[in-house]
Amino acid sequence: MQKQLEKAEDEKSRLQLAKLSAEDSKKEASKNVMVLQRQGEQRQEEFSKTVKGIQVMLNMNFKYFERTKKKAILAWTTLTLYCWFQIYVQIPEKKVKFTRKEEDSDDSGQHIKGVFTIAQRPSVLLKGGQALITFEEEKVAAQILKMAKCTVSCDKDKVHVKPKSLTLDPFVKFEVHLDVSTKTLSFSNVPFTLSEERMRDRLEISFSKPSRGGGEVQRVDYDKHTGRGQITFLNSGVAERLALKRKYIVDMDREVNVKVDLVYNYKLKKFQTFCGTPTRTILLCGIADFQDEEDLQDHLEIHFQKPSNYGGEVECIKYVSGGNEVKAFFTEDMAESEA
Repeated sequence: MQKQLEKAEDEKSRLQLAKLSAEDSKKEASKNVMVLQRQGEQRQEEFSKTVKGIQVMLNMNFKYFERTKKKAILAWTTLTLYCWFQIYVQIPEKKVKFTRKEEDSDDSGQHIKGVFTIAQRPSVLLKGGQALITFEEEKVAAQILKMAKCTVSCDKDKVHVKPKSLTLDPFVKFEVHLDVSTKTLSFSNVPFTLSEERMRDRLEISFSKPSRGGGEVQRVDYDKHTGRGQITFLNSGVAERLALKRKYIVDMDREVNVKVDLVYNYKLKKFQTFCGTPTRTILLCGIADFQDEEDLQDHLEIHFQKPSNYGGEVECIKYVSGGNEVKAFFTEDMAESEA
């Protein structure tokens, strides 16, 4: 009996210890669950912040992309227009005719002013087997353009031509307002060999010498970094006289030949661009080259002058045979060609 009691006490103690251990494990597990829950909440919060950050970045990138796309489109459009309307031709020298003289009481003869209008004539390059024809009436050109092809009789032969409309390259018209000083002369290629003050003194002394065509100097401007500058004389006419020589001797530590020129100020005004399709002129393509150029041109003119061929009075025509090229220039009232 005593043994059974001791055994029961031992079992009771073991169960109590197991209960205490289980309670400790439960507390530890609860603690771990709470830690994991807090970590989960923190990670959820971090995840939400990350998602919001990504959304903000995406919105910013989208806005940046939209701005970049707009800038790219604008840059491409600007470059296209720049290339399209850029003037590549070199303006030839022309004799200038002065139509009138305007007195400016505030100017005192210190400047020569002029306004020049420069107009570029539209042109098209004609290649071998093509002809350009201008009618007196627009409706005749419109009638011919409705036809897919035209059959032209040339003595015993026939030639098939295809009429096409023309789209001229852009051309421009603008004014150049020119202002030339009669007292100021520009110079260049002056080496910096002395102190800046002495350079100015030597320049003033050199340009003041009447024996070399100079005159009394009012002001000297000199840039030692570029070797360029300007001389302003007291009286008008000296700068013009020296500019005609193109070169002038200046006394430094040695004699130096410097380049001289007048001082020009110019502004571009009333810049206008034009483009379009001539309404009275059409292009004839696919012309077989089997006759003399002049004879074939005559046959083309005869054919397109006949009302029975839906033609009309021809104002101008130019045919180009194979292997040749001709540049045709347009004016407001007529088309003319130039080899």
